[in-house]
Parts: sequence; C-alpha cells; structure tokens
Amino acid sequence: MSDAIKHECGIALVRLKKPLQFYKDKYGSAFYGINKMYLLMEKQHNRGQDGAGFASVKFNVEPGTRYISRVRSNKPTPIQDIFAQINGRLNGVLEENPDKKDDVRWQEENMPYVGNLFLGHVRYGTFGKNSIESVHPFLRQSNWKHQNLIVAGNFNMTNSKQMLEELVSLGQHPKEFTDTVTVMEKIGHFLEDEVSKLYQQAKKKGFNKRNASPYIEENLSLKKVLKRSSKNWDGGYAMAGLVGHGDAFVLRDPNGIRPTFFYEDEEVVVVASERPVIQTVFNVKIEEVQELERGHALIIKRSGKVSVKKVLEPRENKACSFERIYFSRGSDAGIYEERKNLGKYVFPKILKSINSDISNTVFSYIPNTAETSFYGMTEAAEDLLNQQKTAKILAGGKNLSAEKVTEILSERARFEKIAIKDAKLRTFIADDNSRDDLVEHVYDITYGVVKPTDNLVIIDDSIVRGTTLKKSIIKILDRLSPKKIVVVSSAPQIRYPDCYGIDMARIEAFIAFKAALELLKDHNKYDIVEAVYEKCKAQLSKSDEEIVNHVKDIYSPFTPEEISAKIAEMLKTEDIKADVEVIYQSIEGLHKACPDNLGDWYFTGDYPTPGGNRVVNQAFINFYEGSDKRSY
Repeated sequence: MSDAIKHECGIALVRLKKPLQFYKDKYGSAFYGINKMYLLMEKQHNRGQDGAGFASVKFNVEPGTRYISRVRSNKPTPIQDIFAQINGRLNGVLEENPDKKDDVRWQEENMPYVGNLFLGHVRYGTFGKNSIESVHPFLRQSNWKHQNLIVAGNFNMTNSKQMLEELVSLGQHPKEFTDTVTVMEKIGHFLEDEVSKLYQQAKKKGFNKRNASPYIEENLSLKKVLKRSSKNWDGGYAMAGLVGHGDAFVLRDPNGIRPTFFYEDEEVVVVASERPVIQTVFNVKIEEVQELERGHALIIKRSGKVSVKKVLEPRENKACSFERIYFSRGSDAGIYEERKNLGKYVFPKILKSINSDISNTVFSYIPNTAETSFYGMTEAAEDLLNQQKTAKILAGGKNLSAEKVTEILSERARFEKIAIKDAKLRTFIADDNSRDDLVEHVYDITYGVVKPTDNLVIIDDSIVRGTTLKKSIIKILDRLSPKKIVVVSSAPQIRYPDCYGIDMARIEAFIAFKAALELLKDHNKYDIVEAVYEKCKAQLSKSDEEIVNHVKDIYSPFTPEEISAKIAEMLKTEDIKADVEVIYQSIEGLHKACPDNLGDWYFTGDYPTPGGNRVVNQAFINFYEGSDKRSY
C-alpha cells in the first residue's frame, strides 16, 4: 500500500503446562516462556508499532510475593524496549545472586516475569494520544488473586458509549471513556459477581475464608463471566485475558472479524493473531494450528485443562478480507495463494486496458506488500502469452522453420522491478512544499527498461487515499516516458470507514469518496450529498438495529468503472505526459480470491454488526459538518 495506514493490533499468549524445571532441563533455561513471547511479539510487529506490553503470572508463590509482573512501552521500538527492560531486570538479579543461576525454584519466587502464564500485545492506536496509559495489557487489581484481571485485545467496539452507560447503571464510576477500559471493567464486574456467588457456595459447604479461595478458583466459570460481559458488545474483537490465580481466556467476536489462532501440545498452549507466527516460533505444521471459531472462547484453567466453549451464538462469517489483502503476514500459506489470486483475477481488466499488447507492456509492482499479487499477475500474463504462442505455431503449421518456432517460443512477458522504495528517507520537514518534494523522492525508479512505445502496468495491493500515488509514484514513473501508466489495485475501491480495529475512520480521506463527490458535481447531482446528510441526521435517535447505511447513495449513481476513471483524472497532474488509467479489483474477484474471508464492508458498505451502519452515517455527518470528532 503506497499510503500509510495504521494497522490493527496483535496479541500473543503462552501458557506453560509443565513446571519451570522441565523447560530448564529440556531447553536450558527457565526463561523459555519469556523467550517465546519475544519471538511471538516480534514476528507480529507489523501489526503494531505504537506500543507493546507484556504481563506474566506466577502460580507457585507464597502470599506476600509479587506474582503479577507487567511492563509497557510506547518508545519508537517498543517490543525491543520492553524486552530490554525485562532482560535488564533478570540479568541484574542474577548478577547479584550468581549462585542462583541454576536454581529454578528460587528464580520463580524471586525474579520478576519468570512465570507460568504470559500475555503480550502490540498496538496500533486508532484514536487518542499515544500515551503509555493507552498501551495494553490493562490491569485491574485486587487483593484477591481470583479478582485480578489482565486484559489485552485486537478490537474496536462501536458502542463504547452504551457500554459506559451500562457500567454507570451498575453503580460503577469508570476512570476513562475508552472501549478498552469499559470492556475490562465489564468483565471485571461479572468476574467479581461470579466469585461472590462461589464464595457463598463455599461458605454453605463449610469452607473457611482461606480455604474458600481454592474452591473458587477451581469452580470459576470463565464461560459464564464472558457470556454475561459480552452480551451487548458490538464490534470486531479478539479479546485475551489472564486472571490472577492462573486461569486465562481468548474470546473471538461472533462474526469472526478479527483473527485468532491457537496451538496446544503437552508442553504449551499458544495463541496469536496470525497462524504462521505460531508455526515459525514453535516449528509446527499448518494443520496443527487451529483457528478459534466465531463466538467461541479458548479457556485455559489453572489446572492446565484446555477447552473451547461457545460464548456467543456465531453469526454470518465476516472475517476481515483486508486482513488477507494487506494486514497479515504474507508467509501464511493461505494468504500467499489468495494474494496471488487477487493479481490473477484482476488481469482481464489489465489486458483490456493495454489492448492485449503484452509485447509492448512492462509489468511491475509497488513495493513491498504488492509483490505477491504481482506474482499472480505475471502468471496470468504468461498463461496468455503461452496461448498466443501456441496459436501462432498451430497457424504456421509445417511452413514454420525451426528458427521461426524458436523465435516464437522465446517471446517473454516483460516483468521488471521499476519502483524501489527508499526506506531510509523520512519526510521530517513540516513545510508543505518541502515535504511534497521529499515525498516525491521516497521511491526510486529503474531507468532504461521502459520505451516510449510501452505501457507501464504497476500493481499495488490497494489504493486508499491516493496521496502517495499523486505526489510521488505517478510523477516518478512518468520520468520513464511510457505512453500509458496503468495503476492496478488488487483490492476493490475502499469506500467506507472501518470501525472494528483498523484506523480507517475518516470517509473524506478515501479517494473513491472524493471521486464520487466530483462526479456528483459533474452530473449536477450534488444535492444528493445534502439529502444523505439529512437522512443520516434523522437516524441519530434510532436504535442501531433500525439504522440504514445511507452513504451508499453517494456511490449508487455511478458504476465502479466511472469512479475509477474519475480517480485516474484526479491523480494525473498537469505535468504528467503519459495517459493514466486506474483499475480496481471487482467485488466478485475479491470473494473468489478470499472465499473464507467475506468481511467486505470497506468496499460494499455491508457492515456485519448493527453498530457499523451508525458509524458510517456518523462519519458522513462529521464530513458534512467539517468535524474531526470520533465517529464511534
């Protein structure tokens, strides 16, 4: 993606099922869990660079001993920072106690972070300041082990205001108005309620106060807690939590919007936001890593018992397709094939654009996330060229000389690395004119491979805002003097904001939206804009279930091709000599390429939860009124 978009968050959880001495004997270190957490988090750094956090829980320590440790960072390299802090603390203790370097029991009792249960988080903030207070995991403290709660998640809730009001109605006074705090306090409330009920049961069974704690911990039902807590949640989420005594959970939303994968063997239970991360870190096969089902929770008891429980009734599968196109690691076997197919399925449109003239076309891509789609596009081009070669040979029959056959067979599609991103160049100057000049030079180009008679086809994974295309990429590609520049998006037109965890909330930033507005002006239909605004305003008092996405009316007068043509017109500045055409993937091509990830609200406006329609309408109201306030 040429335009920088903040990603969503990532989670990592590790539960060691054996005593720490086991890992010391087998792997040489009691810090096995910490080391694996570092790898799980670092391998997911693509999902969050605003902050990182780590928490651990010890099981086998005496009262008066710290059993929960937490460290967070919002430094420029937060993962490295938190593990530098952890390693610094551990090395400091060992330097002071060199005789204890092999004493696992002593380390467990006296060293921070050396525990049995770990939770990590990498953060991309969607709203608010990037303060340390916004970094997960969040901690809700209590003097009772089973009421301590640690929460981290990859999520956004569309109904944070409603959730806050529910907490207030319960008599609480939340310290912040954020969806993370409201979620944690909601879980915490029902955790306390469940603990209270179990305590009363224990008293009836004759347990004293001290002995009631083990009874509570053994019989605590996290399924009940989560079922009551999540009853009115509206959003996309993979929510992870640790309870102070050693229980843990990960809950996935009923539509499966946010991804969650887990692995279990006799030594460990692992959870991560991405499958290949688990495969790499633990060297396991793809079929051994399971995807958590929609509306289900993975529950790990203090005893080590692992179960998957249905917490919420699963709804229609709307797993995020943008996960596959852009956000997730391309090393996943399924994602790799899907991204290739996205390049293949858009190729017929490319072929039409270049009048099937492959010989006079150079194919390339915008680094680095579009590379896999480029491979799919090249396969489609080669397949077509092979068909053309076969037809020529068959048409020539016996009249073809060996030399001519060789000449035909030697024809190749022209695939080149044209755009090269200068990763070290930073646009640090505040002055707009100076910044534009710097932006223009973020990409270098390969000279000498494009002729004035050539088409230049360049594929990107998606075109969202079009800013970098206009200010940098198209300008620099034009220096090669092609007759035509065809910019291809492997994703469809992004028309609607996200509200489930990805920072794409401002509808006026999308170039497809801007193009639709310009077309409305061109066709004397701009009154539709005011009509949509009035419709959106009229729905403000309605419940989420009653709200309709009226923003679709902005796009409905025009075909996708008309909007693409307008985008091309907007991207081509007066100094560009080449013809410019923009091609987007079709919705049908997207679904064909990503058959198991049908969450396409970015492109269609078909939101999987009722809160989505309220958010998109509010985003439009904000645009119309010139407000930059949050739409959810």
